[in-house]
Amino acid sequence: MTNDHESVGKVLVLYTGGTIGMVRNESGALAPIPNKFVHAVKKYPNMYDAEYIFKKIGASETVLALPISASHRRIVYEIQEYNPLLDSSNMKMDDWIKIATDIKNHYERFDGFVVLHGTDTLSYTASALSFMLEALGKTVVITGSQLPIFDTRSDGLNNFLASLIIAGNYNIPEVCVFFGRKLMRGNRATKVASASFEAFDSPNSSPLAVAGIKIDVDYPSIFRATALEKFHVHTTLSKNVGLLKIFPSISTELVKAFLQPPMEGVILQSYGAGNIPDNRDDILDVLRAATDRGVIIVNTSQCTRDGVTDLYQAGKVLIEAGVTPGYDMTPEAALTKLAYVLSKNEYDIKAKRKIIETNLRGELTVCNDIDFKNRGQFLQSVGLNRNMEFHQLAPLIFPTMLMEAVIAKDISKIEFLVNNRADVSMPNPENRTALHLACAIGDVGVVKSLLKMGANVHIKDRYNATPLTEAIDAHSNEIIKLLVQCGAHLHEDPAIIGEKIYLASVISDIDRLEAFKLAGADLNQTIIISGSSTNILEQAYLHNRSDVINYLKGNEITNGKI
Repeated sequence: MTNDHESVGKVLVLYTGGTIGMVRNESGALAPIPNKFVHAVKKYPNMYDAEYIFKKIGASETVLALPISASHRRIVYEIQEYNPLLDSSNMKMDDWIKIATDIKNHYERFDGFVVLHGTDTLSYTASALSFMLEALGKTVVITGSQLPIFDTRSDGLNNFLASLIIAGNYNIPEVCVFFGRKLMRGNRATKVASASFEAFDSPNSSPLAVAGIKIDVDYPSIFRATALEKFHVHTTLSKNVGLLKIFPSISTELVKAFLQPPMEGVILQSYGAGNIPDNRDDILDVLRAATDRGVIIVNTSQCTRDGVTDLYQAGKVLIEAGVTPGYDMTPEAALTKLAYVLSKNEYDIKAKRKIIETNLRGELTVCNDIDFKNRGQFLQSVGLNRNMEFHQLAPLIFPTMLMEAVIAKDISKIEFLVNNRADVSMPNPENRTALHLACAIGDVGVVKSLLKMGANVHIKDRYNATPLTEAIDAHSNEIIKLLVQCGAHLHEDPAIIGEKIYLASVISDIDRLEAFKLAGADLNQTIIISGSSTNILEQAYLHNRSDVINYLKGNEITNGKI
């Protein structure tokens, strides 16, 4: 059994296919075999605590658990295998939509998600999901392997295990790629090697986390949603997009044919910093004609690192032809972003072109002027002399400073800290965040400000409490409504929630009942008392709690359904 301080992280694994689960057939070629992967994983004691599963839920084909960690954290994960299993080279946009929809359908049941995927198109899927999963508040990790998990030297086991640990323990509300030792932003990752265990890299963006003896998370680099809205999925994509690579002596006919209807958008892969031959008026005329009739052409570099600029005349002529700069986006990110933006029918072409240039999910670098004088003053103000000290001590200093500002209700100080690379959701050693504290105190203004800065509503502290838990305990109804608006939901088992509702009714705590109702609890749910099924209205009649009876009836709750 678990001890009183053990917390549980729940992860859904979507096994779509790929090398990680393949088996060598009689000819030695790798091929997917249905219903074999889960049984293979169960053979590894560091992947499957059979005793825990049998005690908690009994025999299960698809639910597994990692051994408990040193921090008394347990990861329970469920594997959902796709039928048929897909070689990633066969992956289509419809498959991206299926993955996104599966995450949506299970979003409230799990703390994080792992997608097992073939490596050939993994970065396309990661980029597409990063745009389709809007207002994402939970961790999604996509991983795979170069060798099957069944092979002795497989990299798949470590990639899978690290992905589970990250998805179940860390709140990094992005679509990520884990490979080798690095957790990369999904729309920044690209496959760079076909025969190396370090098969993926993020050339223009540093890793979000690096797995060594411990997992070192770069919290200030996390891209957080700041809109006050719930998680939702955009399930349409334009298929009328393509990649066109410039090469010496490329023909006008080829470019013209590529841009013909029904083509709506094209990623142009140009030379160096975004150049094409500026003496090819024939090509420029074709590009200009296409943009004039509404085709969105996005200029990206053929180089792996850096991106496009208007430094050279050969690059400026593209802007004059109506071509949109893609900055340092990867081809995969640019293509999937274009497919996503083109499907947004509520925007006109001008707005869509502007959105392409906008940093939506951390997919491109926005050049901001850094005030190094102010940074130096900030370091001095917190007693640090060097940026290295700042990087090492930030995880210790920032949570404390943020919480002090929350207690003082000093929103300007919170903004100052965030502007100086404090992550608004960076947890303290108890895994509590500034939002936990603000909800416990009950200050609506501070809570709203934190949410607008990207504070995450789903983080659990070491006692399994979320900011919504704190707001319920504080009977802060306005904060509860605000958190729910931003996607917060009750995360505990319905039986536990039912018990808490029952205990509140026993002591006639109407305020607590109202708080649970606003948080999404079913006040008419069945509860078990002394082995018998009942509900709190029946118990209120039994114990003559007239105030509870009146409250429940006022909310149209009867012994039956609402």
